[in-house]
Amino acid sequence: MSETQSAVKPKAEPETVRPTKKQKELLSYIEEFIAQHGYSPSYREIMQGTGHTSVATVSLHVNNLIKRGHLAKRDRSARSLEVVNPNSSVNKTPLEPKQLKASEEKWLVQKVELFFKDAESSTGITEPEMDKLYVLIGALKVLGLEGASQAFIARLGELKKRQQNNQYSV
Repeated sequence: MSETQSAVKPKAEPETVRPTKKQKELLSYIEEFIAQHGYSPSYREIMQGTGHTSVATVSLHVNNLIKRGHLAKRDRSARSLEVVNPNSSVNKTPLEPKQLKASEEKWLVQKVELFFKDAESSTGITEPEMDKLYVLIGALKVLGLEGASQAFIARLGELKKRQQNNQYSV
């Protein structure tokens, strides 16, 4: 084997170099923006979102992140930045349900109570009225008012029995 043959090695993939603190902040902002909007931010949006005072500074950081292997640009077009190895935690932030205030809970339960009282006082209940009551109970469950929904489910069962008895009586 000759010397030239042994010296030829396949080129290794360029390894990514850790970003600086500022570059990491910028990279995180870009990744969060893409996760939230579905497209990459403009340089001006990056500038405003990261607190930079110059688009040129943003451009410098973006170009360095591209050289270091953290970002890629598609076709030199606007909003063409892509995060090379996205951080999986950005896309998996759990959605937290909006918590109701005590006054809002009370108001909501009172409203549902009114609908039930109307249904219970009527001589016959229609299918759309029953559907509305089912939806209201479902809304209470979704909003975390499990106790109130359970109380209304029992009343809904009584209404359903009454509805079935009215259907068969002539």
